[in-house]
Amino acid sequence: METKRVAIVGYNRIPFARINTAYTEKSNQDLLTAALNGLIDRCNLQGKLLGEVAGGAVIKHISESNLIRESVMETALDPATPGCDLQQACDTGIEAAIYIGNKIALGQIESGIACGVEAMSNIPFETSVRLRKALLKANKEKSVFAKIKQLLNPKLKDWMPVPYKGQEPKTGLVMGGHTEITAKYYEISREDQDLLAFKSHQNMAKAYDEGFFDDMISPAFGLDKDNNLRRDTSLEKLAQLKPAFDKQNGTLTAGNSTPFTDGASAILLASEEWAKENNLPVLAYITYAEVAGIEYVENKQNLLLAPVFAADRMLKKAGINLEDFDYYEIHEAFAAQVLATLKIWENDDVAKKFGLEKSLGKIDRNKLNVKGGSLAAAHPFAATGGRIIATLAKLLDEKGSGKGFISICAARGQGVTMILEK
Repeated sequence: METKRVAIVGYNRIPFARINTAYTEKSNQDLLTAALNGLIDRCNLQGKLLGEVAGGAVIKHISESNLIRESVMETALDPATPGCDLQQACDTGIEAAIYIGNKIALGQIESGIACGVEAMSNIPFETSVRLRKALLKANKEKSVFAKIKQLLNPKLKDWMPVPYKGQEPKTGLVMGGHTEITAKYYEISREDQDLLAFKSHQNMAKAYDEGFFDDMISPAFGLDKDNNLRRDTSLEKLAQLKPAFDKQNGTLTAGNSTPFTDGASAILLASEEWAKENNLPVLAYITYAEVAGIEYVENKQNLLLAPVFAADRMLKKAGINLEDFDYYEIHEAFAAQVLATLKIWENDDVAKKFGLEKSLGKIDRNKLNVKGGSLAAAHPFAATGGRIIATLAKLLDEKGSGKGFISICAARGQGVTMILEK
C-alpha cells in the first residue's frame, strides 16, 4: 500500500501565560476554542469539513470528557467535523500530530488538526477518599435524613480539597524532584543549567523582535505575547535564585525549570492534494516519529529520559545521523533534563552505560532551540507539542529546505521524537 506524505500546512497558538495570570478564569475549552478559531481564520477554514480534530489536555474536569469535540462545535468549522481526545502527558500535542498524520498517510482522511491545551489556573481539585464514598452513598439514599447521615461520616479534615501536586504515583516525587536526581547522577552543573535558560530567553526575545511569531500567535483574552518571557534576565539574576526542589543541595530553580502554565496550540495537517486544493502552502513534512517509554521507579534519574531511546530507534529507521539536521527543537521541561539527554546522546561511555550501542553524535548548539524553548515560552503540558512542531515547520519553510529534529519528554517515563523535512 502506498502511503501519502503528511504535510504541515498551518499553525496557530494563543500566548502562553503563567498560572494565575492572564487566563485565571478560563477553561480548557475557552483556551482551545480560541486557538482553533485563530487557526481557522489564518487558514480560511470557515465551514470546512475536516477529517478529524485530535488532541487533549493533561488535566481535565469530569465535564470535559469530550473536550475536543465540544471545542470543535464552538468554532467556525463544519460541525460535522469529528473530534477525538488523546492524552500522553507532555507528549499529548505531538502524539495528536502522529495520530492525525498516520490517518492522512493511510488515506483515511485528507486533513486534520492536532491540538493541545492546558488551563492549569482552572485545575480541578480532588476530594478525600472518605468524602467521595460518603457523597456517593448519600446520592443513593432516598430520604433527606439518610443523606445527611451519610454526610456526617467524614471527619472535618476529609472535607478539605486535595490540590494537584503533579507527583508520579509510583515514586511520590514531582518532576522537579526526579530531575534533581538526574542532575546529580549525570553531574549537570547549576552554571550550565542557568546558561541554557538564559539562552532560551535571549533567543525568544530576539525572535519576537524579528517578527517571527507575528503569524503564529493570535491574541487571546487581552494577552498578545507569552508572559513568561523575561527580557531582562541575566546569568547574575539566575544565579541568585534559590533551589526549588532540593532546598539544601539542589541546582534546579524557578529560573531553569518551567512553571505551571495556561495555553493552547493547534497545527493543520493535510495531504499534498488537499493543501493544493485549499491554496495552503506545504511548510514541511512529518517523515518519522518514534514513541518510547523507560523504567524510572528503580532508576529515578530516568523519568524524563525516554527520548534517548526514541531518538536512537528513529534515527536508525531513517538512516540519519544526529548531526544531519539543520535545526533541533528539544523541549526544555528543565534545563538539567535537556543537558542530561545531550550528554547521553553525545558521549560514548555515558551512552553505553545508559543502554545504547554507542553515542548518537554531536548537536551544534547554535542550531538548538534557535527561537527560544519552553524555559522562555513556558509549558502548558498538552500545548507544547504544537508550539514546537509549528516553530520547526516555519524555520524549515523559511530556509526552503532541510531537516529538523524534535524531542519531547513526558511524565510516567515517556518520550517522543520526530523528524520534519522540507
